[in-house]
Amino acid sequence: MKTRLLTALSGLLLAFSATAFVAAPGALAATGPETVAEALKDGPVYVDPRARGQLSEVDENALAEKIKDADKPLFVAVLPTGAEFPEDTVLQNVRALTGVTGLYAIRLGDGFDAGADSSVMSNQAVENLVTAVKTPAGTDADTQLNNFVDQALPQIRGNAPASWGTGAGDEGVNPGALITVGAVAAAGGAGAYAIVRRKRRLKAEEERAALDKLRVVVDEDITAFGEELERLDFHPSEKGADDAMRRDYEQGLDSYDKAKSLMGSAEHPNDVRPVTQAIEDGRYSLAALDARRTGRPVPERRTPCFFDPRHGLSVADMPWSPAGGAERDVPVCAADAARLKSGLDPVARTVETDDGRRPYWEAGPAYGPWAGGYFGGGMLPGLLVGTMLGTMLSTPAYAADYGGGEFGGEYSGGDYSGSDFNSSDFGSGGWGGGGDFGGGFDGGGGF
Repeated sequence: MKTRLLTALSGLLLAFSATAFVAAPGALAATGPETVAEALKDGPVYVDPRARGQLSEVDENALAEKIKDADKPLFVAVLPTGAEFPEDTVLQNVRALTGVTGLYAIRLGDGFDAGADSSVMSNQAVENLVTAVKTPAGTDADTQLNNFVDQALPQIRGNAPASWGTGAGDEGVNPGALITVGAVAAAGGAGAYAIVRRKRRLKAEEERAALDKLRVVVDEDITAFGEELERLDFHPSEKGADDAMRRDYEQGLDSYDKAKSLMGSAEHPNDVRPVTQAIEDGRYSLAALDARRTGRPVPERRTPCFFDPRHGLSVADMPWSPAGGAERDVPVCAADAARLKSGLDPVARTVETDDGRRPYWEAGPAYGPWAGGYFGGGMLPGLLVGTMLGTMLSTPAYAADYGGGEFGGEYSGGDYSGSDFNSSDFGSGGWGGGGDFGGGFDGGGGF
């Protein structure tokens, strides 16, 4: 612990500021899952002394800081092969002994696997991540772990455990070293605080600018929905009205009021997603009401037209390619379906950008929450892949600024399946499923 504290102090002197120090136990004796778990309660990364050759202390600390800065429950351990770490149970053992819901990743010798509680990340998303970082084989630990962390952080739900900020585990440290650290921290504290305040101010300004852009688009959507309500001209007491019609109409009115209320209280870009979700719920209610009044079958609940949700419910999926992108099927309204069949361009929803009005999928990341409310449920990533907005959705920066985790880890940046895993990746056995540990803890599939 003394060595690690002094190393952290060196980093503090170079940066002229610090607020906390993270270090894993450095005992030379053999360790087991209990030691790993205790270390992970104090910090996100643990490296067994016998595996130190795989990940340096500097790289370990940098990885830990990255995870802590993101405030996500992601736990990483680098362990040696051995009887105390059986490959078929080590992941579950470490999770059980740590006792904290999260995503756990273990580099065991040259093998790698991960598992997560279902409330943090879906099993399929974990498998996708594990497969992505296991290719190519033989990747060094620092590269592999950073790749995993960079791809995982945007997808993780939940927050880091409070225990990471307690400084626990520093018993026996030289008091003189602590005094020195305190003095340096005090000297650099003013500068560090100024930097933090500036970053927070800049981020708040960026969020306000993004939200201002979204308000224009969402207000247009709310207005268009209100006009649909007026055009419908339904009266609950009109001749032929029944309870189903009145229920549809009430749901439409409630959705309209909900959308206005949510938008009025929105403070961050990600607050817009439930607004457009409410509009879409209401629009379907109106479509159902219109069908009942005219004696037609109630329409299937489909996503709205991809090109402009104001066009209403989609009626079919049609092949379409964005500029420079691969073809994919997108939901389209009847009018845009006819245009595509005739070789014409669809009528796309455009928004203001620095380069003039452009389709929303070619605009900035702020439109991700707006689109997410209309095309949620795992559909959006596939629709937008290869577009500017789709590319932004998959980045850690998007998750930090615009709520990338809102898509539930479905945008994993890769196309992998559980069939890619087998025990040959690491001797015999493998994790092979990690079934429902601790109320839904799933392993990634084997080393």
